[in-house]
Amino acid sequence: MAICSALCLRAQSPPTPHSLAHRIDNHYNQLHSLRAAFTESYNGLGVRRAENGTLTLLKPGRMRWDYSSPAGKIFLLDGKFAWFYARGDAQVQRISSRDLDDLRSPLRFLLGHTELEKELANLSIAPAPNGQFTLTGQPKGPGNDPDKRVLRLALTVTADGTITAIEIEETDGALTRFTFSDESDNPAVPPAQFHFTPPAGIPVVDATAPV
Repeated sequence: MAICSALCLRAQSPPTPHSLAHRIDNHYNQLHSLRAAFTESYNGLGVRRAENGTLTLLKPGRMRWDYSSPAGKIFLLDGKFAWFYARGDAQVQRISSRDLDDLRSPLRFLLGHTELEKELANLSIAPAPNGQFTLTGQPKGPGNDPDKRVLRLALTVTADGTITAIEIEETDGALTRFTFSDESDNPAVPPAQFHFTPPAGIPVVDATAPV
């Protein structure tokens, strides 16, 4: 009886930042592809914006954000370059993935071998609604946040380590939040989906910073 009580108590104990980070690592390291619906909100510098669409990931290094609102907007990582285009734009912007400093890019850690404790410092954990948890930390190392733009990165996850939301607080007070639903693990994703062809007549400009 005492053994049962101890085991039950252990099963109900909340995770630590270390154990939750490992659950997230374990969940995403066994994936080779992923598809999920997303919503994206931004509030900062007098601007409020809400968008949504579908996110697709394919290891190694490929990511595609197809926006349904606004329709025709796309952000794509093909493993070498990031591409930015929105319907009606006069040009396509392209930037080397090594130089990318975009708030969608924190998800890039999911495109390789995830080790959250190498990505984030000062990890802390808090309960979240529906039995979830929020793991909060700060990007560390020049490759994760070269301009020290991000003050706080918070991942809301299920008990098994599935990310349902990411919140990014910048040093200027701006707040970006991504929420994810209907995650499909290891769907069949053709690599050609990550090849971007500019619309006819639209020039490609090598950008020094993302839009």
